[in-house]
Amino acid sequence: MSNIQVLNAVTGYQEIMYAKGELEKTGTDFSEYKGKIANIMQTLHPKRIDLVVGHILQETPTTATIRLVSKHGHDLPAFQAGQYINLFLNVQGTYTARPYAIASSPLERQHYDLTIKKAEGGFVSHYLVDQVEVGKEFQSSGPMGSFHHNPLFHGDDLVFLAGGSGSVPARSMLLNILDQNLPQRLHLIYVNSFENDVIYAEELRELARLHDHFTLTEYITRPTAEYQGETGRLSHERLAALLGTNPENKMFYICGPTPFNQSCQQLLVNLGVPARRIRVEANGAPKTPHHQQDWPSEILLAQEVTVTVKGKGQFKTTVGEPLLNSLERNGFFVENACRSGECSLCRVKLISGEVFNPDEAHLRKSDRNFGWIYSCVAFPLSDIEVLI
Repeated sequence: MSNIQVLNAVTGYQEIMYAKGELEKTGTDFSEYKGKIANIMQTLHPKRIDLVVGHILQETPTTATIRLVSKHGHDLPAFQAGQYINLFLNVQGTYTARPYAIASSPLERQHYDLTIKKAEGGFVSHYLVDQVEVGKEFQSSGPMGSFHHNPLFHGDDLVFLAGGSGSVPARSMLLNILDQNLPQRLHLIYVNSFENDVIYAEELRELARLHDHFTLTEYITRPTAEYQGETGRLSHERLAALLGTNPENKMFYICGPTPFNQSCQQLLVNLGVPARRIRVEANGAPKTPHHQQDWPSEILLAQEVTVTVKGKGQFKTTVGEPLLNSLERNGFFVENACRSGECSLCRVKLISGEVFNPDEAHLRKSDRNFGWIYSCVAFPLSDIEVLI
């Protein structure tokens, strides 16, 4: 696929090139755009988008797709297949936010589809799936995230390993390929616990039947006695058989629960796939930080600590609750996006005390040197004071 073909496939590229040519004819100094740049940037990269629920589809007993449209009736900002928006909401008096991958095609600018699965012990996902109704208004960030297909560098032979709701960005990537009749081949290896809880089951099976360049492989890890499909988890032998020869030449995307992501990543490394050919979507703070290597053995997750927010107040929480969650629960808002230790928007300054920064915390050297922590994945090991 040539660079020109790639550029021509980018939405708006041809219109931009035409406008550029017209401007070059006049020799403009762009003074006519004075004062308009801020509006243009807000349209392309808005800090907040006003949205309203236009439709809700129950996908499985635990999952729903919420279709969000612009409150003001215009097109929504463009995004790359695989990216997410951060949805801001108030649940039971707690102002919080959650990142959700966009499930719809990037060519569809009239709405964003968010497919949300109820998380065990979660309160935001349960609220969205069980209580939200058509007409409910929300705000979100603009689209963001680096987990997407890059046609210039990722090639045309794509493999997506999805666990549970990890199929959401895979669906967007698939629709983007099919809607534009792009040359990429996509193999979706999809693992679920229960056969009645497979998101997009019939849609994906039908698309695989209709399109030769889309392959779907499904596994159920907790099947009923009546289930006739493939069962069990991914193994070295299974993955090697599915990928065939030269897996190191394919591009891999992994999205699912953290243990699933880690297992798939290790399987691919064992098969000789270089790290640069593997992209993993972060999926929240670790549920079991105490299982990581540097966790102090004498500290229990249920241990109570005090968090002091300099000049604003203090509250009690437990070691096992991510700092950002406890800050929000007690009325302290910190700007955030990924909630997975990637983007750094939620960083706060640690003035005193000790926190555990798990493997998911991609702290920069300057952050470590000057005492900044990423609150979404920081676990307080003692009484702490922070500046937000």
